[in-house]
Amino acid sequence: MTTEHFTLQGARAAAITESTSRATIFIGSVSAGLVALGLIATATRIGTAFYAFGLILLSTLSFIGLVTFDRVLQSGIEELHYSERIARLRAYYFDFAPELTRYLASVPPSRRLALLGLRSGYWPMLRTTAGMIGVVTAVLTGSAAGLLATIAADHSAVAGFVTGGVVSVAALMALTWFQYSAWTQGHQQRLFEDEQEQPDAG
Repeated sequence: MTTEHFTLQGARAAAITESTSRATIFIGSVSAGLVALGLIATATRIGTAFYAFGLILLSTLSFIGLVTFDRVLQSGIEELHYSERIARLRAYYFDFAPELTRYLASVPPSRRLALLGLRSGYWPMLRTTAGMIGVVTAVLTGSAAGLLATIAADHSAVAGFVTGGVVSVAALMALTWFQYSAWTQGHQQRLFEDEQEQPDAG
């Protein structure tokens, strides 16, 4: 049991490390891309090459953001399941050493997400690693749409800002809803046959 506990802790740490690494790579790509966009703007004086480069760059960064968001969300749910399995092992310890109960609090399954900082509602979803990536991705998507609208509207800044704002908000709402649904489904997934009859301790 101790070996299994240790293995789960290692797997949980690996999942967290992967999420952090992917988020770092994505943010680094965004930073480098925006610097390159600024250099192109200076070199071309906001000419045709700037718009072409900007559309390609922002679209590419948006795609990278989407796949990073999806993978980091998967890693987060995976880490949650590792936590629940560790909590189940702790219940085993309580059965064989009930005197530990007063020192290691028993937590019902309904409160596990809250203890991990994931309270119910859409707003807390923005504070996760996937939520942060979702916000940046939504802004990148809106920027790409705004740039395209600016070109289509004969370089109208108003059209670009309005289109970019609408697309950014819509993308953020969609990603937040997707993340909330995924977390809810992952939390409700039964990993063991008797989870309803014997709640885990954690």
